Amino acid sequence: MHKSWLRFLIITILTLGVLFRFVNLDKKIYWHDENFTSLRVSGYTEAEMVKQVFKGQVSDVNDLQKYRYPNPDKNLLDTINSLAIEEPQHPPLYYGMVRFWMQLFGNQVAITRSLSALISLLAFPCIYWLCLELFNSSLVGWIAVALIAVSPFHVLYAQEAREYSLWTVTILASSAALLRALRLNTISSWILYVVTLFLSLYTFLFSGLVMIGQALYLLTRERFQFSKVTTNYLLASLLGLLTYVPWIFAIINNFSELDQRTSWTSDKIPFLSLVKTWVANPTRIFFDINLDSKSNLMFIVLPLLILWGLIGYSIYFLCRKASKPVVVFILALIGVTVLVLVLPDLIIGGRRSSVSRYLIPSYLGIQLAVAYLFSIKLANPSLSRYRIWQFGFLLLIIGGIVSCGVSSQTETWWIKKNRFDTPENVQIINQFSRPLLVSSNNRYNPGEILTLSYLLNPKVKLQLVTEPNLPKIPEGFSDILIFNPSKVLRKKLETEGNYTIKTVAPGNLQIFKLIKT
Repeated sequence: MHKSWLRFLIITILTLGVLFRFVNLDKKIYWHDENFTSLRVSGYTEAEMVKQVFKGQVSDVNDLQKYRYPNPDKNLLDTINSLAIEEPQHPPLYYGMVRFWMQLFGNQVAITRSLSALISLLAFPCIYWLCLELFNSSLVGWIAVALIAVSPFHVLYAQEAREYSLWTVTILASSAALLRALRLNTISSWILYVVTLFLSLYTFLFSGLVMIGQALYLLTRERFQFSKVTTNYLLASLLGLLTYVPWIFAIINNFSELDQRTSWTSDKIPFLSLVKTWVANPTRIFFDINLDSKSNLMFIVLPLLILWGLIGYSIYFLCRKASKPVVVFILALIGVTVLVLVLPDLIIGGRRSSVSRYLIPSYLGIQLAVAYLFSIKLANPSLSRYRIWQFGFLLLIIGGIVSCGVSSQTETWWIKKNRFDTPENVQIINQFSRPLLVSSNNRYNPGEILTLSYLLNPKVKLQLVTEPNLPKIPEGFSDILIFNPSKVLRKKLETEGNYTIKTVAPGNLQIFKLIKT
């Protein structure tokens, strides 16, 4: 009876987890960051797109099509080059995979995102494998699989055309491969570790932080002694880093661009706001229905208290009951990334630690600790309070299922950072009979214009300019709208262009109307 209910429950959870990753793949807006995935896949740089499109001429929405999918005039090397020049913080593995995927199956939003969804399924066997190597327990493995299957956080990123589901898989795979290599200490096992290390490093820059955590675990395990295992680990790690040397050169050569592109992470935010994200973000791996400050206080505080109690007790229980190597491995997985992101925010200010996707290694470590706790508590029905822990596990799973169900029906969510108003912007623009939409290359506008181009009606015309140029707006349009103008452009339109800029809807929307005075 005990084994049957658990087996049935896990099979049901796995089925739901797969369904949630593929349901309504094209429902949420294809937002700014995903559009930059398409831009990189096309082989064009942002500078090329701005030069070719932001010329001040009236154009059709469809003129932006070639920046959305693989272009016959560009090849894979152009994709890699565009990343190296403009976004070296994003290694090219995932983008190359998306390029081939779109060439094979098409460029629709659902197809583009389906690659991430498929990749995310590999997290199931990878976390099971890691639990076998770490705990030598299939029960911990199955519970961890169940937790990650209906984790609202992992489901959200499984439906993003970005590299984070692939990064999750490579973190788990490289960790499991390392533990296997340490156990077997054979040439083939170390080669497998090098391969997983290569894949992880070429997926996301912060894989280096995972490597630091793995090194701390190895040193603790070998008691800081120079053994044969230590030698093999150092050789394997060095070989993995050597494969990454070409991209290290790309980072060094284009570091100023990397610094500019990631400068937003150093923007200072109120300390209280930072603390709120520290409290809220980790709980989203278990429960997330996008509650905000306007929601009923009970529905915000109560889940946070329960989930933080679970997380804290899981880590405490792990430290008390698990073997020292297991404790060190999980604490290093959690702690290295947290410290590297939190300390700069505390010392010099910034919002690095508020970016949840950067903390994926830490969240995986938390899920492993929670899986270990429930595996001990559910292992024997004769143990005291078994029914309470059984109910708690069911409640945790139901919370994840409800969260995934709610988010699957929406057009946007918190990971579409600051883009909650995109559907409303599109609705306003499309309601006019023959509108002209004016915009510039001001900060994030190129990516935002690509986002809008997926949703605007063909009747909408675009006039895009490079600042500080002033658009020469022609006659013949029912309405002249402007999207997210900079302060400089607004002033020039009012003084030199003799236009009055008026809001078209209440709130903080980025759409304004130009009226000739």
